[in-house]
Amino acid sequence: MKMTKRELLKVPIEHIDIKKLKVSSLVDSYRKMSFSARDLARAADIYNMMLADENCSVWLTLAGSTSAAGCMDVYVDMVKNNMVDVIVATGASIVDMDFFEALGFKHYKGTPFIDDSLLRSLYIDRIYDTFIDEEELQACDKTISEMADSLEPRPYSSRAFIWEMGKWLKKNSKKKNSLVQTAYEYQVPIFCPAFSDSSAGFGLVLHQTRNPKKHMSIDSIADFSELTQIKLKSHDSGLLMIGGGVPKNFSQDTVVCAEVLGKEVPVHKYAVQITVADVRDGACSSSTLKEASSWGKVSTVHEQMVFSEATLSLPILAAYAYEKGLWKKRASRNFAKLLNHTLHRTRIKA
Repeated sequence: MKMTKRELLKVPIEHIDIKKLKVSSLVDSYRKMSFSARDLARAADIYNMMLADENCSVWLTLAGSTSAAGCMDVYVDMVKNNMVDVIVATGASIVDMDFFEALGFKHYKGTPFIDDSLLRSLYIDRIYDTFIDEEELQACDKTISEMADSLEPRPYSSRAFIWEMGKWLKKNSKKKNSLVQTAYEYQVPIFCPAFSDSSAGFGLVLHQTRNPKKHMSIDSIADFSELTQIKLKSHDSGLLMIGGGVPKNFSQDTVVCAEVLGKEVPVHKYAVQITVADVRDGACSSSTLKEASSWGKVSTVHEQMVFSEATLSLPILAAYAYEKGLWKKRASRNFAKLLNHTLHRTRIKA
C-alpha cells in the first residue's frame, strides 16, 4: 500500500541538548584508548585549549547536514555560552536547515530504504534517512525573496545579509531558538561564502528577476575581506571544523589573504576537523590539517583530525567543553558589532 505524505512526515527530528549530557568520564576513558577514541579525546582537549586561551578567537566551520540531523541546538548553545566567536558555514546549514526551522517547519525521521521516485511524487526531499517537505522549502525560498525585496538595493556580504535575516527573525520567527537569530542577538557573525548554493540562492534569483534594474546582491569578495578583518583583529585563532569544503578552506585562507594585503598574522594556532572524507585520494575536503600547514594556514602543534561521522562525535566534544566550563571566563569578541561599525563608517565616507 502506497504511503501518504502525512504518514511519511510524521516523526520530527529532535535536536540533542549538550547541557543535559555528562561526558567527562567518557572522554577521560577515551584518552586512555586508541584509534578514533583517543583522537576525539585529544580534539576535545584542543578545543578546551582554544577556550582557555584569552588571546584566541574560536572559529566554527560547518559543512554537511548535521543541523538537519539533530545537532542544531549544539551550535546554538555554543553561541549562547561564548564557545564560538565566528561561524563560517554552507548556505544549506544556515538557510535550508536553521532558518527553515525558525519559520516553524521541521525535518523528519525517514529511511534510505525507500523508493525515491515515490518521495519525488509526494514532494518530499531526502537527506539519507531524513525527510523534508519540498513545499515548505519553497516557502523558505519565497521568504528569502520577500526579505530581499525589503532591503536597500546594493551589494551585501553574506554576513551582512544573514545579519538582516537574524533581525527579521527576532520579530517574525515561530521557533525562537535558531542559530541565525541567536548569532544576531549575541553579536556572532555568520559567513556563507557559497551562499547561492542553498535555498537563499533560489530566493535571491526570484528577487532579482522581479527587480531587474534595482536589486540587492551577494558580494563574496566582501565576505573574504570581512573574515580577513576578523583574522587581523584576532591575536591568535582556533578552528573547529565540522566537515570540510568551502567553509574550511575559506577560513584557512584568511592567513594567506592577510599576507597578500601586506599584513603579518600568525597561522591558525589550533585546529580540529571532524570528517569522514578519505585522505588517500587527496579529497579530504581539500587537505588534512598537516597538509594545510604547508600552505602556511595552520600550525601542526595543536591540530587533530577526527575521522568520524559528526553526529556521533560533535555532541561529545561540545558537551565535554560545556561541562568543563572554561567558556565562563572568556571575553566576548563581538565581531559582528565590529564589522557593522566598520561598514557604517565606510558608507558614510562614500
